[in-house]
Amino acid sequence: MIGLGVFLHAVGGFAAGSFYIPFKKVRNWAWESYWLVGGVFSWIVMPWLIALLVVPNLFSILIKAPPSAIFWTYLFGVLWGIGGLTFGLSMRYLGMSLGYAIALGFCAAFGTIIPPIFRGEFGGLATQTSGQVTLAGIFICLVGIAICGWAGVSKEREMPDEKKKEAIKEFNFVKGLWVAIFAGVMSACMIFGIEAGEAISDLAFGKDSTSLWKVSPIYIFVFAGGFTTNLLWCIYLNIKNRSTKDYIDANKAPLVKNYVFSTLAGITWYLQFMFFGMGKTRMGDYDFSSWTIHMAFIIIFSNIWGLIFREWKGSSKRTHKLIVLGLFTLVASICVVGVGNYLKKTENQNPNSTQQSARVIGTVHSQ
Repeated sequence: MIGLGVFLHAVGGFAAGSFYIPFKKVRNWAWESYWLVGGVFSWIVMPWLIALLVVPNLFSILIKAPPSAIFWTYLFGVLWGIGGLTFGLSMRYLGMSLGYAIALGFCAAFGTIIPPIFRGEFGGLATQTSGQVTLAGIFICLVGIAICGWAGVSKEREMPDEKKKEAIKEFNFVKGLWVAIFAGVMSACMIFGIEAGEAISDLAFGKDSTSLWKVSPIYIFVFAGGFTTNLLWCIYLNIKNRSTKDYIDANKAPLVKNYVFSTLAGITWYLQFMFFGMGKTRMGDYDFSSWTIHMAFIIIFSNIWGLIFREWKGSSKRTHKLIVLGLFTLVASICVVGVGNYLKKTENQNPNSTQQSARVIGTVHSQ
């Protein structure tokens, strides 16, 4: 079961690392135009379509859903949307490699650690062998993210001054660091929104259900929140940049082609969280580690695409070795998290083993 969960997270990470590729085929549209078209499918069409297909009696479930769960799920979606937008600012001030590593690193850390702390489960995790191994895997993942960021910094330092100024015209480490931290923390609100919406999924599938589609009804609300934020910002940019004609001006751009590729990008983006939700249901008691695994696979596949598209061309052998080391470290972290989940499964199958060990230790000390 755990192996299936990791595989599903890998598919989701592949989708997340690949979704932007169709956007490269869009011609003569402003960023806000194709981002909004893709977003309609990412955050509105696909969540509703999948939920209608897999959730029995969806509308009656949504009517019965606790208003507080809907509110908090939507609100965390709004905050997550803000994180996604400010993520772009971290690229602006730090460059793609450094900004991506810092923001995603904080997103992985906060999104993984905060939920068990909030539920009061972190202390128990830290005292169990399986929990300690899983936490070690999360730490290794963060190390891998840092190494990838180090490789990115090395690459940017090796760029000619002309290219460097072209890539990072407004480089500001202090400002960029704070923006990246803020973006990472706010982006972690996605997993908080999923946690807040558990009452909705429990109502749809049952509290103890292990259905692959358990997270699907939650996405309706959390993505609606993200869509709200992005919609407002994109409309603002459309007006500011006078790009509102992009959607209908066939003389300016190939409309059919642009709509098709924007739609494809949006659907691919949604697939990352569809498979994330499916994988989360197969990670056992340590499903909190799903967020870290998801982040790791995103970095792995996005860097693989970067190598395929020769984005690291011109970098030194040292930089190439760093990025390969970072990728191997991320793969190792996934394996360690898998071991932690396996140990947890073993502990659940032998619940008396820990108690018996404690009794033996206590007897020895008493003697």
